[in-house]
Amino acid sequence: MFLSLKKVAPVAVILIGSVGLSGCATKGYVNEQIATVNQRIDALDTRLQGTDATAKQALAEAQSASGQAQQNSARLDQLNSRVDGVEQQLQQKRKPRN
Repeated sequence: MFLSLKKVAPVAVILIGSVGLSGCATKGYVNEQIATVNQRIDALDTRLQGTDATAKQALAEAQSASGQAQQNSARLDQLNSRVDGVEQQLQQKRKPRN
């Protein structure tokens, strides 16, 4: 019942060869798979560019708002100084004269 090596060798070579060759992908298959991936990448790239443009616009608006806030703060400081000066004048006028 033992099979001789001469009988088993050709069968083993055929089995190993068929398994090894069936694992190779054709150029067409690879190109199809890459095309699908490239389409996804292109779609993501388009979305990324849109998001980047929105982010740059938001940054510009935030910088503009920051500049305006600084100007407003400087104006408030000036007004506070004026109000303080007016208050001091009023207090001096209210003081009883001896």
